[in-house]
Amino acid sequence: MTTLTRIRYGLLSTLDPKVTLRPLVRCRISPTILYGPSMAIRFPLTRRQVFLAAVCLLTGVRFNAYAEGQPFISVAATTSPEQSGLLGYLLPLFTQQTGIDVYVASIGTGQALKSGELGECDVILVHDRPRELEFMQNGFGSIRREVMYDDFVIVGPKDDPAKVDGLHDVVAALRKIAEAKSPFVSRGDKSGTEAAEQRFWNEAGGRPKSHRQPWYLETGSSMEQTLRTAALMNAYALTDRGTWLKSNDRRDRKIVVEGDTRLINQYAVILVNPAHRPGVKAELGMAFIDWVTSSQGQGAIANYRINGEQIFFPNYVPPK
Repeated sequence: MTTLTRIRYGLLSTLDPKVTLRPLVRCRISPTILYGPSMAIRFPLTRRQVFLAAVCLLTGVRFNAYAEGQPFISVAATTSPEQSGLLGYLLPLFTQQTGIDVYVASIGTGQALKSGELGECDVILVHDRPRELEFMQNGFGSIRREVMYDDFVIVGPKDDPAKVDGLHDVVAALRKIAEAKSPFVSRGDKSGTEAAEQRFWNEAGGRPKSHRQPWYLETGSSMEQTLRTAALMNAYALTDRGTWLKSNDRRDRKIVVEGDTRLINQYAVILVNPAHRPGVKAELGMAFIDWVTSSQGQGAIANYRINGEQIFFPNYVPPK
């Protein structure tokens, strides 16, 4: 039998070239076999088979995903827990304790919800409560649990041309940025972060139109890439704190607005409804949800640090 090697990589859940593979989780792969005897490929391929085929093609890895019958789940997760480093810390602990591998697609909340709707994944980890509840009401999800929260901040130039440094009111800060026409970079990708930003702009009097206000730019990309663009432009941006602290390209920029209770950023885990998508691994998915909301999982979340600072705060309350 071919010797199997453990290699870390992330799972691509769409064929969007903007989605990048991340070294997150463990999966058993074979360095010499493209398809093993227990992995029958038939045409047309299912969306899940496209998942695994995309990983193989884009990483150049030959693998046999089922060679040892290793149980695994696929999770579509918003980018913040991945780009902040939390998932890279958390998931190996889960796999070590349960023997279940986790394949992760690091994509925006909007894409993650769509992935769940299409049955491309077993679990989603997202942070936009209104869309999550709509997802549940439409029958796409069967279990939803709030699991943790962090916070958003506005980062900007150290010379602070809009004079917002030290404000604890995100709406007032956006108004001042708009009045000063200071460069502001938005994700513009239907992510949970973009949804929060849009709510804040609405409270501030309306979201700027990028085609009318050249100081306002939408990148259509991840938080990490948006922060890089903001650094190049010496612009303001709304970001989750963890991705900012992990950023290696801050230049002459700093956190200028924080501490508003509206900036609390809540995350939830959702099991994709197996009644809607029969291919969902409901039992394994629930094992992940139960673990991440258990005392062990919640303790691991609380213990994660960036430069000694706690970023994510567990908040699960067992159901009555």
